[in-house]
Amino acid sequence: MTAPPSARYPLTLLGLFTAWWAVLAIAPHFRQDWLLENLLVFGAVPLLVLTYRNLRFSDAAYTCLFLFFALHELGAHYTYSLVPYDAWGRALTGVSVDALLGFDRNMFDRAVHFLYGVLVTPAVVELFAAKAPPVGVWRFLMPLFFMNAHAVIYETIEWLAAEAFGGDLGAAYLGTQGDPFDAQKDMALAFLGTLGSLGVVLWRRRAAAARAG
Repeated sequence: MTAPPSARYPLTLLGLFTAWWAVLAIAPHFRQDWLLENLLVFGAVPLLVLTYRNLRFSDAAYTCLFLFFALHELGAHYTYSLVPYDAWGRALTGVSVDALLGFDRNMFDRAVHFLYGVLVTPAVVELFAAKAPPVGVWRFLMPLFFMNAHAVIYETIEWLAAEAFGGDLGAAYLGTQGDPFDAQKDMALAFLGTLGSLGVVLWRRRAAAARAG
């Protein structure tokens, strides 16, 4: 009989994230935008804690969620469109990341939308496997539809919040940087990240099942 997985690793990640959150909560660039961005954290992290006994994700899935939320907090602290990754790159290497890759805008938000697909998908696959196990091709399609639906919902919330608050807060939260197709590009990147992550997760599951069988 296999022993239940230990809670030590998830608790360690929770402690590390709490410390990271506390540091980045100090003097954010735009406090109101920080509060809006943290609504996701205020909802998701307590939900993960409260449902832990009924749905214990793998250590790999918790690691991915930790990385996503840590990056999200970085975006919340600076506001996504002002995260100074290019200045950090120049300070560390003397090379401009934006110039090297030909970027004409701050790409931190685009990177995090892509990584949302990469890093949240493993937990979604495990969620379906535990609570509503799909069969056949639906093992691929259900997590894909779930992730894409949430990307659409998030972009819709951003739009509604920008309409409601307007002004500098609405612009900071929306973070389009003048691109009229920002929402579509963000959703496309999340889709691509999900596709890649799904391929890796399902391939690893099939390989593990083959070894066990």
